[in-house]
Amino acid sequence: MGDWLSAAFLGLVEGLTEFIPVSSTGHLLLIGHFLGFESAGKTFEVVIQLGAVLAILTVYFAKLWQVFSTAHRDPAALRFIVSVALAFVPAVVIGVLAHDFIKSVLFETPKLIAIMLILGGVVLLFVDKIAPPPVYHDATAIPFGKTLMIGFAQCLAMVPGVSRSGATIVCALMLGVEKRAAAEFSFFLSLPTMAAAVGYDLFKNRDVLDFSAWSEIAIGFALAFVSGVIVVKWVLGYVSQHGYALFGWWRIIVGTIALVMISGGL
Repeated sequence: MGDWLSAAFLGLVEGLTEFIPVSSTGHLLLIGHFLGFESAGKTFEVVIQLGAVLAILTVYFAKLWQVFSTAHRDPAALRFIVSVALAFVPAVVIGVLAHDFIKSVLFETPKLIAIMLILGGVVLLFVDKIAPPPVYHDATAIPFGKTLMIGFAQCLAMVPGVSRSGATIVCALMLGVEKRAAAEFSFFLSLPTMAAAVGYDLFKNRDVLDFSAWSEIAIGFALAFVSGVIVVKWVLGYVSQHGYALFGWWRIIVGTIALVMISGGL
């Protein structure tokens, strides 16, 4: 597959999978492995994530503007900002301490990624059935203690294949957060988390970054943005009606196929 086609495909995959609990990183690493696509310092893979960040900012611009512009006089808005900040803190601490190990060891183990996709799928199917009745229906009004727990759960996604959105959504569901609200809080938490992760990756790899393939990066970024906007607008309505079983089955199928291909030496 040509570089432009590979870039377009990977950008599309990033946008389609970033905000649903199937692990965008796991998908990108596995696809890159099988296509033989790799960029110096993972420049392409890192930068296209900004397209997904821009998608969230676009969809929730009005909401975010309202929150930040009224935080100085609205206790509810300020409380929401603090709750997201609390959930973000564990990822900062653990991400910085474990960054090199995660990138050099875990990201280079396709079999581990496939196994985590399968296990995560089983967990999603299980939790979708046994989650307690929802108590919290508003993503902006989840208690601080519970948002901090969601933040610690997010750290599990540092293992590629686990899924950042999957870990946060599963934790939220088990804490009594309603399905739609769980997904929405995961979206809001993704903003500081992904922005910080991308910024830190770029800083750590600044000596080996390669932006010479700017056209491929631009294509991947654009498709990640467009597909991300579509998914964010679609997923809230879908999970409200149908839950997360579809994503659990998807993870199991993709992980199994990848495991078979890896075991076959592909």
